[in-house]
Order: sequence, then C-alpha cells, then structure tokens
Amino acid sequence: MAKIFARSLSFILIAGILLSQASCSAANNSAKEVKNCPVLHDDEFGGVYIQKTIDEFNALGYKYGDTVDIKFSNGYELKDIPYYSGYYCPTGDPLLVAYPGYPYIKAAINNGECLWEVSNMTDDATATITVNSPGKDLDVQKARDIHYSDKREDYAGDVIFANFRTVEAGNMKSGKLYRSASPCDNSHNRAPYVDKLMEDAGVNIIVNLADTDLKIEGYVAKDDFDSPYVLSLYNDDKVIPLGMNTHYTSSENKEKLASGFLMIADNEGPYLVHCTEGKDRTGFICILLEALCGATYEEILNDYMITYDNYYKINESSDKERYDLIVRMNLDDLIETFTGLSGDKIKTEVLEGYARDYIRSCGLTDTDIDRIVSNLT
Repeated sequence: MAKIFARSLSFILIAGILLSQASCSAANNSAKEVKNCPVLHDDEFGGVYIQKTIDEFNALGYKYGDTVDIKFSNGYELKDIPYYSGYYCPTGDPLLVAYPGYPYIKAAINNGECLWEVSNMTDDATATITVNSPGKDLDVQKARDIHYSDKREDYAGDVIFANFRTVEAGNMKSGKLYRSASPCDNSHNRAPYVDKLMEDAGVNIIVNLADTDLKIEGYVAKDDFDSPYVLSLYNDDKVIPLGMNTHYTSSENKEKLASGFLMIADNEGPYLVHCTEGKDRTGFICILLEALCGATYEEILNDYMITYDNYYKINESSDKERYDLIVRMNLDDLIETFTGLSGDKIKTEVLEGYARDYIRSCGLTDTDIDRIVSNLT
C-alpha cells in the first residue's frame, strides 16, 4: 500500500512539474514574452532562476543590452533592469543575467543581498518578463562582453594561463601571498598548472573562497583531477574552504572571511588566495590585504588589472576604453564596497584604515589584524 501511495505521489509531483513547464512554454509562443514561468532558488550565489535556458530565452527575441520588467506572481516587481550576459552593473543594482554555464536566466542583485530572500520568493511562484527598452544598455553590454579561452596553447605561458602571481603591493613582501585560478576545480583546465606553480612557490596555506569540503571532494573524485600538491595540503588541514558568494558585506560572508583571515594570522605562509578564476572574489580579498599593508590606489590597480590582461589581453595600450570601464565598474566599485568612498576620493584617500575597519567588522581583533600584516610584510 505504501509503495502504491509513493508511486501515486511521485506521479502527482511529476505531473505538477510538467504542467508548470507546459504553462511557461505555451505562453512563450509570442516573441519577447515569457509568462508564468516557474522559478528556482540559486542558493549558491543568491538569486532567482527563471526556468528558461539562455538559448530558449534569446530565441524569443530578447537581446543583451535590452532592459526588461519582471513581475513575479507573489507581487514583487523589477522595473527597467538590464539584461546582460554577465554581471555588468554596479554593486547593489538588480539585473537579469544569462551567465555562461548557468542552467537558466537569473534575476539577481549584483554583489548584493539574495533576491530570493529580498522578494520573499517561494518555490511555487512564477515570473513574467517583458521588454521595457530595447537596446537601452547595449553600450555597456558591448564594452563588458569579453571571453577567454580555456586552451593552454592560447596563452604565452603557464603563469598567465593559471592567472598565478605573487601579490606585492604596499609593504607586502614578494613570495608571501599568491593569487590564482583554482588549483582543484578543473572546469577551466587550469587546476594542474596552478597546482605545480604553487608547489614550486612553496605555498603552505590555501584560502579557497569558492568551494566547500563537499565540492573539493567532488573534484578529487573526478577522472581529470591532477592536483596532488593541493590534495596533500587539504589532507593536512592547510586548506580552508569558505564557499562564499559575492555579497561581501553580508554577515554570513563576513563570518566566512573571518575564518580565512585568521588562517593567515595563525599560520606561516606562503599563502594562496583563490576562487574559481582568481578574478572577482579573489580580487576583493587581495584588495583588502593590499590596502591593509599600505598599498596605494595605483599599486592596487596595477595588480588587479593583471588578471584582465592574463585572461582577455585587456590593458591600457590594447583597449583603453574597456580598461577604463573595468577599472571604474569593477575595481572602484569593490573599493567603494568597504570604504564608502566614491569618485576621486577612492584614488586619493589612504585606504589602510578602511581595510582595517572592514576586517575588524568581520570579527577580528586589532591583534589578529596586526599578525596578518606581520605575516605578509
């Protein structure tokens, strides 16, 4: 009897899912109209997946650079927000994003609070999307729509391919802190290269911003795992997996960062900080540590933009327009996140005190912070 009930319940659940998908699909026959589409919580980065694949959504006539209105069945609305292929808007702004590799398009708040929680979303809700202004933000989309290759032969050397380097801004001593792409997640084919480079550098402690223990164990179990050095450090409890997202001011992320900072304070280096690409989350933490160690804005800028040269060959000489836009919308935005400064003040103020205040707000004492500075300088 129990088996019959379970089969019946499964049939009801499957029928419900198929019905909701059919409802969404049937309403999508009209170009540029998505009605009553089921939603799904992105619990890793915080946002609302709208269950249309990127290809399906674009086939309806939506174009990157359009602005859209989204109305959820619970009454929550987003008006005139950009539709981009990446996170190209300022911190705290909402957008509809079709990030490569995502299973569906997603409504989110860039580097901000979880939209699912902000909107009081529920699993049974649906979304309706309509175009507000075609091409309104196309200039930003074109300037920011950049891609990189995952083929080693497309890069001049292993160091560039791995986005691996020592961080030595301000009073930091060369060879104390390194940053890179992931040495364990090989989804971009870089992990074995990072693994070898960090072994050669004598890295002793890894602050992994992207992964959890479960994820790391999943990478190790894969057939293409070829990072013996990171595995040895992991088995020796010298890797701290933080599994953080990009909402840098949330209490949850600050708690995670406190653990990472204490890992640096309590252990002898050299240290490696990484996320997946070594670009966004890694960039934020390195900016903080550089500022804490007395780096100027120019020193922070020079280190930060190496990543864009490594991945995209974007520098001041090759593509100044894109270079300046990335500096303004990425680097300056990250500095504003922990300082509250804007405009030219970001470039002229001494940033050390702001970095110390932010790290203190994560739960560290001044003694803890002094030990970090001592270990890096």
